[in-house]
Amino acid sequence: MAGSSMIFTEITFPTVKKIKAVWTSDDTTGDVFGMTTQVYSGRFFGLITDPGAPAPSDNYTITITDDDGVDLLLGSASGNRDAADTQFIKEGDMAGVAVSQLTFNVSSAGNSKTGTIYLLIR
Repeated sequence: MAGSSMIFTEITFPTVKKIKAVWTSDDTTGDVFGMTTQVYSGRFFGLITDPGAPAPSDNYTITITDDDGVDLLLGSASGNRDAADTQFIKEGDMAGVAVSQLTFNVSSAGNSKTGTIYLLIR
């Protein structure tokens, strides 16, 4: 996708893993995706979405898929991300991952918009 980017910072502590994905959506489609370099296993216990500047379109969508293409957020970030506010999704609204790289997908964000996603895994 022209003009899109997703930059990952992947931190692994003994009991917690933190993935930070800073993204810029495509200048034509308004979408962006990227894959982690590390393989993960564990239960998701927090997802934070933080709109950037320029802010994404209201009600944009985020999915995080495993190697089988399953949305591990269980639809909890589909069509409901806010353009102005930082939002948190709690553990009970997400799944986990078993020995898989993760693909972060952002769609309907608007052209050349920005944001940050934080995923916490235990």
